[in-house]
Amino acid sequence: MTPANPAPRIHVLLAVYNGGAHLAEQLGSIAAQTHPDWQLIAADDGSSDNSRSVLEAFAADHPVTVHEGPRQGAAANFLALLGHVPEAPDTWIAFADQDDIWLEGKLARSYAALRDLPPDRPALYCSRSWITDADGQTRRLSPPRPRPTGFRNALVQNVVAGNTILLNPAASDLVRAAAREAGRVVVHDWWVYQIVTGAGGRVVHDDEPTLLYRQHGGNQIGANDSARERAKRIRMILDGTFRAWNETNIAALRGSAARLTPDNRALLEDFDAMRRAALPKRLWRLGRMRLYRQSNMATAALWLAAVLGRL
Repeated sequence: MTPANPAPRIHVLLAVYNGGAHLAEQLGSIAAQTHPDWQLIAADDGSSDNSRSVLEAFAADHPVTVHEGPRQGAAANFLALLGHVPEAPDTWIAFADQDDIWLEGKLARSYAALRDLPPDRPALYCSRSWITDADGQTRRLSPPRPRPTGFRNALVQNVVAGNTILLNPAASDLVRAAAREAGRVVVHDWWVYQIVTGAGGRVVHDDEPTLLYRQHGGNQIGANDSARERAKRIRMILDGTFRAWNETNIAALRGSAARLTPDNRALLEDFDAMRRAALPKRLWRLGRMRLYRQSNMATAALWLAAVLGRL
């Protein structure tokens, strides 16, 4: 007998580039999910290793489509993958990294967290992770998120780990449409966090980890849970990297300005104007905007960037 409300199909988007060393283990963890209905949509971004053959071998026995990536980096590959999701009602989208190991209940837990929310409001699920070494050992928990999520946080900090994201149908529709407007983005998960919250959507952050986040020499962005990684991010403020990221984020959000709430559209413009103001007015505007990051130290770094004109 068919259930009255069967679990929906979840489209899992996987951007691949020279990930052959760990890809088979990640694919195996996706295949082991307790959520019964998933479709993997992968894009290989011009790998020179065995990634393509690993994908094709997995596709022989599992629901997988493999596409060519745009060869413009991981963020562009993920945005291109959104264009390969079939146009259909009730579309759920998850993102996957090529070198993680999913816990078997990841998709089921993500779906359960969102399924009873209002269907017409965009909603995004994300969670903490177990951070491991290259061999998937020496687990430690990723940092908590003690302060609320929202657009005032998303403008200045990404707290949404893309490899844990699930989007409900309203958020899936929003993100797929906005991807056609965004142009270049810094990283796909930060942009997704910004566009969902900017449009008035909800973020459900789960303190329970749902995957093993493998740390190795090839990580695009490492775990921000050590003094070394935090020092690296301070250097990014001092050398202007953070300011350049904000320029890219603002341009991408302006491409979808009509999708933001009126208040958040105004906040985006205030943010850009604040960054360009003279120092006294810059600090006054920053205080009035009530932007924040997830820790006192990170918020202090935000103010330091404003003082130095690196915001």
